[in-house]
Amino acid sequence: MAEITAQMVKELREATNAGVLDCKKALAESDGNFELAVEALRKKGLSAAAKKAERDAKDGLIGVYVHPGAKMAGMVSLACETDFVARTEQFQQLAYDLAMHVVAARPEYVSREDVPVQAVEAEKAIYAEQMANSGKPEHVIGTIVEGKLDKWYSENCLLEQPFIKNPDITIDAMLKESIAALGENIKVNDFARLEIGG
Repeated sequence: MAEITAQMVKELREATNAGVLDCKKALAESDGNFELAVEALRKKGLSAAAKKAERDAKDGLIGVYVHPGAKMAGMVSLACETDFVARTEQFQQLAYDLAMHVVAARPEYVSREDVPVQAVEAEKAIYAEQMANSGKPEHVIGTIVEGKLDKWYSENCLLEQPFIKNPDITIDAMLKESIAALGENIKVNDFARLEIGG
């Protein structure tokens, strides 16, 4: 069993923003392996984030991004639980990044739950028609249609889009990481995209 030193705990705290006891425990459980301890703390933070996502988010702010040349702009209504978190640099940066993402990625809806039933049915009908003469069995066509619909959601729903500054992470995953880091529920209420001549 590796010895857990104060320096190791300090470094892990700086890397993760986790508490001293959580860092000591993660290092002990990972036998002093820094990477495993970071991963354990991240998982714990994200599971805690899932619980926080059920809490009311009644505070927040409007994030605004105006593209150079002032021909395009994005606005995002980003909610959190307290004014204290809304005033933090991290929360304000998140709101700004989301507004910038809205300008670049042009989402139509916040989440798949916001997509009108008619729009979903229209997309399904298009995909089913594309597959109609493919000669594939009905159950295979159904699976392909669902796959195409999932791709459509990932292109049109803000939460499912890959983040423009880091395409390895979705907007939803980025929000969960922010919930874990800031300790409050955070959610996108709404967004708007404006464009001159667009």
